[in-house]
Amino acid sequence: MNTKLNAKFVSALTLALATLAAGNAQTVDPAAPKTRAQVKAELLEAQRTGDIIMGGEQGWKLNEIFPGSYPAKAAGQSRTRAEVKAELSEAQRTGDIIVGGDHGWKLNELFPGSYPAKVAGQSRTRAEVKAELSEAQRKGDIIIGGEQGWKLNELFPGRYPRREKAE
Repeated sequence: MNTKLNAKFVSALTLALATLAAGNAQTVDPAAPKTRAQVKAELLEAQRTGDIIMGGEQGWKLNEIFPGSYPAKAAGQSRTRAEVKAELSEAQRTGDIIVGGDHGWKLNELFPGSYPAKVAGQSRTRAEVKAELSEAQRKGDIIIGGEQGWKLNELFPGRYPRREKAE
């Protein structure tokens, strides 16, 4: 592939992904819309730090694929060896360990009878779930299959009502 074409493709892909990521980023006041300058600043910072998702099945960020090309992230709060061992022991006891393979299932999902039942959180009624599904279908707020995780209203914006902007 032509090097210039490849560089343009990567630049366009990076910009598109950064724009999507910037739209989903948390802000101090989620109801307040961001200014153009804020979005540009976030994009430049994401490009500088490599905090942009690279295409592919894994969903890795550039700074994870090429760590030597970007500044190191500040280390978070570390845990003691005893805390990590206790966490591992609890995960083994409850089957909360991912089984190898592409499916990403946990042992307690594959063999529920072999592990203690998880404590169920607050549940919703059938009517609430059906109403939520109906609303999502009406708005096109349903993720379609594929690697990108696009929603119907993102792929076909003309078929669904426009999203209400926060004021």
